[in-house]
Amino acid sequence: MFAPVRRHVPLALVFLCVGLASAMAVPFLTLFLTDAVRASALQVTIFLIAAPLSSVVVSMAMGHWSDRLPSRRGLIIATAVIGAVGALLTASVRDFWILLALTVTATAAASALVPQVFAHARVSLQGSPHAVMTMTTLRTILSLSWVGGPFLATVLLSLGDFVAVYGFATAMYVIAALVAWRMIPANVPAAVGATEPGSSSVTVSPGRDEGRRVIVLTIAAFVLLQCTGNLSLQALPLFLRDEVQGGLGEAGLILGLCAAIEIPLMLGFGLLAARYRLRLLILAGPLLSLAYALVVATATDTWQIAAAQLINASAIALLQGLGISYVQDLVPSRPGHASTLFTSAGPVGAMLAGPILGAAQGFGYRETYLIGAALAAVAFVLFVLARPTLTGPRIIRTTTVSSRRPVEHPQPEPQQVG
Repeated sequence: MFAPVRRHVPLALVFLCVGLASAMAVPFLTLFLTDAVRASALQVTIFLIAAPLSSVVVSMAMGHWSDRLPSRRGLIIATAVIGAVGALLTASVRDFWILLALTVTATAAASALVPQVFAHARVSLQGSPHAVMTMTTLRTILSLSWVGGPFLATVLLSLGDFVAVYGFATAMYVIAALVAWRMIPANVPAAVGATEPGSSSVTVSPGRDEGRRVIVLTIAAFVLLQCTGNLSLQALPLFLRDEVQGGLGEAGLILGLCAAIEIPLMLGFGLLAARYRLRLLILAGPLLSLAYALVVATATDTWQIAAAQLINASAIALLQGLGISYVQDLVPSRPGHASTLFTSAGPVGAMLAGPILGAAQGFGYRETYLIGAALAAVAFVLFVLARPTLTGPRIIRTTTVSSRRPVEHPQPEPQQVG
């Protein structure tokens, strides 16, 4: 079971580095724009819309292109280098319009790194019975980086300013590029090993892609849930300060607590996915997101928000840990496109959250969480409507008559299940 995980250690290291860079910068982006850049409410709104929109456009273009490449290694290295350049410049630039230009170019290109790593892993796991668990484990690495990332950012902010935060992010991207260059093979190894001549083995070939309606409704649901999550994440430091008189350090501790709880939950849900239908587990995600948003909206003390992180972590573990495998199963023939569809839900959700967060300075942050609860409810309905109609991948039985010339006997295409 753990052999596929060991094979993906370099990818895990890349995830850890990129996760730390994001975990230190993303939760405090609104604070960075407001305090360090002195951006107006309108400028904050523009930034929070332009950043995810450019990220989606660039990531989708790279995802479509990557499915035609023999290897994604070069693309992974390039996006990590671009991320380092973008973070380094952000550490020193304080002009709003220059920062916006950096965001829609370098930062947008760097956003393609995570889906490309996921796609690289998916291809190497084709046919593996541990594919979902391995993908979930790799996704858990991102949560691991969020355990200490926000708290480390608060320490750096208390000692200096955002220069230290983005300088650290630059170092993380550089390490990710070096790991990809030195440790990730150019050719993706097959998930099913070769057999001896004359032996018979069972491999798995990708099944057919789901129809457009199912894919669109599913991605729309993930977009709404990402919007809910982004509202909860970005509003938390300001909610604690303005509504319950908490401090910046408490925000970092709460975010780290959530990430710490996510890790065992993601691994546990990955194991459950081997025993229960993935769709049933996914359906629980929006209900938990709804419950968390309502709890925070009615909270009157910091400890209540901290206790609610168990609910929040469960929702994130289900949707983020298993969501990538769920979408890849819907579009098995194009892993790069599928991975980008899932990861692009985050930036699109952030884009939708931008105007709400900008307006929240006027109507308050409790209402922000109530809006998030309503979005989670709509997402649940979309998941119910987006019922997959195709069965799993095709099973192909191969008899090896020599070390070079296997004879294949393909099975029928998957049938409709109604």
